[in-house]
Amino acid sequence: MADLYIVDFSIHDVRFPTNLSGDGTDAMNKECDYSAAYVILYTGPKGSAANKDLNDASASPRGFGMTFTIGRGNEICCAAIKSLVEHALLGKSVRSLTSDMGKTWEALVTDCQLRWLGPEKGVIHLASAAAVNAVWDLYARIEGKPLWLLIASMSPKELVSIVPFKYISDLVTPAEALAIFEAAEKDKAKRIAELQADGYPAYTTSAGWSGYDDAKVARLTRSALAQGFNHFKLKVGANLEDDKRRLGLVRSIVDNPAEIPKGWVRPSEASVAGKNAGPTGAVVMIDANQVFDVSEAIDYISQLASFKPWFIEEPTSPDDALGHAAIRKALLPLGVGVATGEHAHSRVVFKQLLQADAIDVVQIDSCRLAGPQEVLAVMLMARKCGKIVCPHAGGVGLCEYVQHLSLLDYVCVSTTMERNVLEWVDHLHEHFKDPAKISEKGRYVAPSAPGYSMEMLASSIEDYTFPTGSYWSKGTARTPPKVEGH
Repeated sequence: MADLYIVDFSIHDVRFPTNLSGDGTDAMNKECDYSAAYVILYTGPKGSAANKDLNDASASPRGFGMTFTIGRGNEICCAAIKSLVEHALLGKSVRSLTSDMGKTWEALVTDCQLRWLGPEKGVIHLASAAAVNAVWDLYARIEGKPLWLLIASMSPKELVSIVPFKYISDLVTPAEALAIFEAAEKDKAKRIAELQADGYPAYTTSAGWSGYDDAKVARLTRSALAQGFNHFKLKVGANLEDDKRRLGLVRSIVDNPAEIPKGWVRPSEASVAGKNAGPTGAVVMIDANQVFDVSEAIDYISQLASFKPWFIEEPTSPDDALGHAAIRKALLPLGVGVATGEHAHSRVVFKQLLQADAIDVVQIDSCRLAGPQEVLAVMLMARKCGKIVCPHAGGVGLCEYVQHLSLLDYVCVSTTMERNVLEWVDHLHEHFKDPAKISEKGRYVAPSAPGYSMEMLASSIEDYTFPTGSYWSKGTARTPPKVEGH
């Protein structure tokens, strides 16, 4: 086949009205319309016109990527993605891009004029993630492999070559990374087969949004038990008495043997060790979404410690490594851990969190970090520091993305998923061609379709494009919003 080139691209401001049902709400984010700044890369022979018919299966391979927002501001991300793609990808040979993904990452992330607006942070880094992920999606489609398996098939030296070590080599060096990757070669095929057969453990946030009333929380908690989940996360921080009531409600269900459905599998002791599991083996976590000052977080979470959460997520500013360290030190005697990473905008922030021993659980985000290369950098640091990686998901497209990354962690870096759990939120999967799926055991089903699972249905792109799509202009869509959410 003749060499392919990036002959064109399109950018789409896609927004879904999740605010109708309170989905995604928490103490900080009270009005959320889950949105995607979405990019499509079109390929063809050099100088050819792009086939932009998304329903034409015979078209030249395409790459799909996105970054996630919660509504207004999505248009800013779209503008940034356009600038990046025009400058760094348009007209480039696909082979030149995919033959050195480390170099491609540098070209997208280190553009000096755009980098000036936010050196590896903020909107520019979110845009970089969308562009980097679109190239990976294209690469995996051309190779006919799901993204996680494409990267897992690389040799240790190839893996080292794509990881950005700049700014983090004082914590993990290329030589140390090579040793980690080489050690993971043992039984790699066995771990891949295990994932393909049994999937990857998940936890649910779907029952815990702050905008849900108690009846809905109870109903969705029971539904999650029936789906096989044994880890449950609730949003906290808006009102202490409400939080106590909601936590008590969830605990009264998941800790009650009479509420446990037939066929529910009790988790192993090793998988819930140190997680404050209740009498049935169920684990509860809480998430404050950055709403507290450091001293407020310590006081507030101390008053929730009797409900025995495994961890408090994002207790304060995501950039405050020393603040997280102070919170962790204060909560440690109460048995409550600390997790963060959803808004940790680069590997450098994670380096500081890990060097300060400020967190127990590392939560990478597939759009906040600039693609699998930077995610691998964080996973390597977590591996060296003995921390587990439990990624942030939810949103629109995040579950589709991040399932690949957790599988990659298990195969190539940590080689364990005994205590790991990957977030699941049951929103908007119906808009994707190859949506993320959960098995009857509450585990992610390993994706098998080529690519990064990011191809959105053409009808969904058209109908939910803001503000001209049929939903936003006429209130109609071929795949209508689930107002109840579940």
